[in-house]
Amino acid sequence: MTTSIAIAEKITTLRQVQEKLGLTLSENGQFFTEWMADLPALSEAEQARLDQVRQNYLYQISYGPLLEETVKMVVLSPLLELASFYQAPYRFQTEVSVEIEAQGDNEEILRGRIDVLVLQGRLWIILIESKKTTFDVELAIPQTLAYMAVHPHPEQPLYGMITNGSSFLFVKTLSKQYATSDLFATRSQHLNNLSGVLRILKHLGKIITKL
Repeated sequence: MTTSIAIAEKITTLRQVQEKLGLTLSENGQFFTEWMADLPALSEAEQARLDQVRQNYLYQISYGPLLEETVKMVVLSPLLELASFYQAPYRFQTEVSVEIEAQGDNEEILRGRIDVLVLQGRLWIILIESKKTTFDVELAIPQTLAYMAVHPHPEQPLYGMITNGSSFLFVKTLSKQYATSDLFATRSQHLNNLSGVLRILKHLGKIITKL
C-alpha cells in the first residue's frame, strides 16, 4: 500500500476531508454497526488481564501525561496481544508519521504525532503521542481519514482505531463515506471500557481476514 504523507499533512479538518477527498459522513445508522453487533464474549482470564491493564494505566497517568512508548507498553500492546494480532494470520506494516497541532494556553502551539500501523491492509491502528498535553482523539480523525482515503480499493470497507491511551475511537470508510463509533474512555468510574475495545478489535480482526 502507498500512502502520501503530503495529503495527510494538508488534511487537518473534517471540512477538508470532504472538500479535498470527497469523503462525507454517512447519515445511515446501519453504515457502521460492526462496533456494536456480533461482538465476541471475553473469558474471565481476558477480563482479569484488562482490569490489570486499566489499573496500570491509571497508576502511570497519575504521575503525568504518558509519552508514546509508555502508552504502547502499558495499554496498546496488551490489547493487540489479547486480540491475537501478533499471531498468524495477522501481519502489521508500519506507515509514516505525521504531526498534528492544537492551540494551547497563551496562544502556544502544541504539537503531537500520530503513528500508524496497518493490519492486513484493512485495519488501521492510530496512536497519538504528545509531549505537551493529552491530545483529543478528534484531532487525529482528519489525518486518519486522509490515510484511509488513498487506499486503492475504496469500494472495500476499511476500519481504524484511534487512541491516545486515555480514549479510543473506531472509524470506518467505504465508498467515499465514513462513520465513527462512540468514544471509549479508559478512565471510567463504572466499567472497564477496555473490554468493549477488545471485543471490537476481535470482531474487526475476523472481518478483515475474510475480505
